[in-house]
Amino acid sequence: MAGADAHDLADVSPTAWRLLRVAAGFSQRDVEREVPDLRQAHVSMLEGGHRGLSGDRLRDLFALYETELDDEQVAAIVEHF
Repeated sequence: MAGADAHDLADVSPTAWRLLRVAAGFSQRDVEREVPDLRQAHVSMLEGGHRGLSGDRLRDLFALYETELDDEQVAAIVEHF
C-alpha cells in the first residue's frame, strides 16, 4: 500500500491498524511521541473501531509504520486483517 491515499487508508480495519502498530514495534504512547498532534486516545479509538482519523493523520500514522515494516509485511496485514 505504499503511497496509499486517505481513502484507501480509511478502509484499513481497526485490527489491521493495531497489528501494524505492534509489528512496527510501537506502543500507543510511542505513537503519541512520534506523530505530532496525535494522542494515545486517537490511536485507541482507531484501533477499537470507535472513531476514524482525518486523512492527514491516517497518512502520518501509516507512514510511521511503513518506515519500520517492508511492503510485504504491510500488505499481508492490511489484506488479511
